[in-house]
Amino acid sequence: MGRTFDQWWSSIPADLRNKTRAGDEGNKPLLNQINWVWVKNLMDKRADLNPSAAELLDWVTSGQIDAMRK
Repeated sequence: MGRTFDQWWSSIPADLRNKTRAGDEGNKPLLNQINWVWVKNLMDKRADLNPSAAELLDWVTSGQIDAMRK
């Protein structure tokens, strides 16, 4: 399989990681937070940093990230 969420997250610049998760560090990452990073990477022409669809599916189904919170 591809990268784990933690492997991918460590490849994202620290300033973007901090901005995306500020105040929410105690919870699992949300798919919306990852989507925000994804779009930012596309806008900055850094699509190579984005996870694959298979990686995203694995992260959600394995519980590495939450698709939504209750």
